[in-house]
Amino acid sequence: MVARLGRRGFVGGAALSAAMWVSRPSRAASAMGFDDARHLLSRTAFGATPAEIAAIASTDFTAAVERLLTKVHTRAATAAPGWTSEPLSALRERRQEAQSSAGKTVDGKPVNEVAKLVREEGSQLSNWWVEEMLATDQPLVEKMTLFWHNHFTSSIQKVRYVPALYRQNALFRRAALGNFATLLKEVAHDPAMLIYLDGVHNVAKQPNENFARELLELFTLGEGHYSESDIKNAARAFTGWSLDRDSGQFVDRMQLHDGGEKTFLGQSGHFTGDDILAILLRHPRTAETIVEKLWREFISFTPDANEVKRLAGLFRGNNYEMKPLLRALFLSPAFRDPVNRGALIKSPIELIVGTVHVFGLPVPDQTPLVRMMAGLGQTPFAPPNVKGWPGGESWISTSTLLLRRQFLRRLIEATTVSLDGNMTMGRPDRRTDRVQQMSGQTMEAYPVEGRSLRNVGEARLGPTLSGTDNATLIRTLLPRAPIEAGTTAAESPGAVVAAAMLDSAYQLK
Repeated sequence: MVARLGRRGFVGGAALSAAMWVSRPSRAASAMGFDDARHLLSRTAFGATPAEIAAIASTDFTAAVERLLTKVHTRAATAAPGWTSEPLSALRERRQEAQSSAGKTVDGKPVNEVAKLVREEGSQLSNWWVEEMLATDQPLVEKMTLFWHNHFTSSIQKVRYVPALYRQNALFRRAALGNFATLLKEVAHDPAMLIYLDGVHNVAKQPNENFARELLELFTLGEGHYSESDIKNAARAFTGWSLDRDSGQFVDRMQLHDGGEKTFLGQSGHFTGDDILAILLRHPRTAETIVEKLWREFISFTPDANEVKRLAGLFRGNNYEMKPLLRALFLSPAFRDPVNRGALIKSPIELIVGTVHVFGLPVPDQTPLVRMMAGLGQTPFAPPNVKGWPGGESWISTSTLLLRRQFLRRLIEATTVSLDGNMTMGRPDRRTDRVQQMSGQTMEAYPVEGRSLRNVGEARLGPTLSGTDNATLIRTLLPRAPIEAGTTAAESPGAVVAAAMLDSAYQLK
């Protein structure tokens, strides 16, 4: 998709010169300038306003990266739903109460009260996380929390014990910029993971290989670096790792553990699960796997093999500490290379949360945003399978690109600005009601209608964008020169913003 967009990019039609997106020398030799600042924030946060970009544009790039990685706190700013602290026994009691109502019917159809309970809690948890993404002053922590969620995948459809998914999310946030070796060990003990990959059913008499297989294929070594025998022996080593029936916490049931000798990656011994993890952490491929995934997350779709080995060596040399690795990644020539600006595609979460953030929109209810994320293929806590969201060009298809643009156009039409300059999503008319209810499942039923974008653009912009000149607005919203014709610096600010948001380049980061 990026290649296709690129071929269209600088060929006629785009009224602004591509030179706008080339970093310009600044008066202070150490100042990174607007474009480098925008690029850094676009990759490490959920979008950036002109003020946020300007705040670091005069800073040295290295100093700005250092600031991102220091004074980090990992406690969520948003209060979680009360039920997230419930032990497994309390959940069991609530489900028993729900099952006692199983005879209820709606329109003559039986109601599955347990499934309804899981859906309601899942919806509340997704809304909570989206609210946190919008409220946080640590966007890099949230982006890394999302990264680990997609690496160590668990899904609400399989886990169903929703408090465990909340606690797993808290684990990813605590470890977001922490130590990967520690995180790997904690994930292996994590209740949500033990349920999701059937670790609770892994016993000596009948080893379950699901966790061992994904541990090797997805979490550490990657395909081609282990054998089926390695999977079988690793599964035996993890036998007995389970959950306490009342608390829902990890418990090691030694009576269910296979204590026999095992051979794993050429080494033999009476290995436990911790031994397997230690062997994997000594293997060079584990560090390389993480670096490759981070490269695709922050730099480009195609990792540089030499740079991967260099960064992986640094990662292992720092005992799997994440901050030195991220510092080296962000300071690498590839990260700042202009060819990699606009080289990645925004995920649905990045597109939606980033747009709301850049516009400074109040969102009293996150449900419409989560529904739109679902329609675009990315629901928090519900990745499609154990491999997670594939990302990259898979985010864009003919249908999803249409839905993305419809979402943006609806947002433009719905977010009118009152005379006091406040952005609002609450016009009391039929068109706004449709916007409030929009989701991927329903939006196609509502054709784009209402005022033209030029008329929308006559309204004043909200506080995050108002007072900014048109050229800067475009450079804020687009990571590279506009792809479609019509994004010009001569229109009203509102029309410029509308055209930029609907340009294909807005889908990139």
